[in-house]
Amino acid sequence: MAGGAVLAGAGAVELVDHEVIPGKSVLDQIDGACDVAAAPFVSRGVGPQFSGAFVSRARRKVVGYTVGYPPGFSRGSALPLVVMLHGEGENHRRALAGLTPAQAVGLKVDGAPLAPMVLVTVDGGLGYWHPHRGDDPMGMVVDELIPMLQGWGLGRPPHRIGAMGISMGGYGALVFAEHHPALFSAVAAISPAIWTSYAQARAVNRLAYDDAAQFARYDAVAHASALARTPVRIAAGFDDPFYPGVAALRDHLGATATFVVEGGCHTGPFFQAQEPGSLAFLSAHLAV
Repeated sequence: MAGGAVLAGAGAVELVDHEVIPGKSVLDQIDGACDVAAAPFVSRGVGPQFSGAFVSRARRKVVGYTVGYPPGFSRGSALPLVVMLHGEGENHRRALAGLTPAQAVGLKVDGAPLAPMVLVTVDGGLGYWHPHRGDDPMGMVVDELIPMLQGWGLGRPPHRIGAMGISMGGYGALVFAEHHPALFSAVAAISPAIWTSYAQARAVNRLAYDDAAQFARYDAVAHASALARTPVRIAAGFDDPFYPGVAALRDHLGATATFVVEGGCHTGPFFQAQEPGSLAFLSAHLAV
């Protein structure tokens, strides 16, 4: 659902079409509720970037990935690792809004460069980032992608691993940390696509969950207690159709997490505006 920098996310449109939020996102576009004034990205330079592919046993197909390094580093450098999860309908080449992986880790935020870290994007498919029958994007990341990159020196102790995502990927980042708390040291979720019921999710996206039992197992709100010791930053717009799910998660996490709730919708401008703060949060918590 990350999509382009100016278009509403596909999930928001689907929610309207299925009368989950009748006409709301259309009205928000008209009355300016989705207008977000994002400051331009400020770079300290762009490091090298590598793309490749591997055969995933967990996903039963070839998956592509891109690895971006900060300025002054390259393959062979031992650094913290951020796994960036893309939104619905996207892939490893379009996981971020308005940035490449190398551009993302080369940002300055509030005048200060990010602490050195590497960011990887990878193909997760059309379903959500939890295991499905015949397709396990979570297993692909945890059991294949991360071990491969640890072989490059990334995210290998004492260096840490963070999870980040937009929309469907934001939900995935939270679920990854809930189910693998020993692996992921910090999470930054932008506009996470958190459904409040299986019926709602199925009405909009039949690929999201195989059945009600799977929804219950990977319900980000129900398992929020698993994040109690993990630094978490969640950003969402007041007019985001997934805001009720974010609010429910905030009620469960309380003061243990950082919530950034501002004007905005489930759109590219909001995603882009929240990327620097999300990256700075991870940089601070992953630095050794």
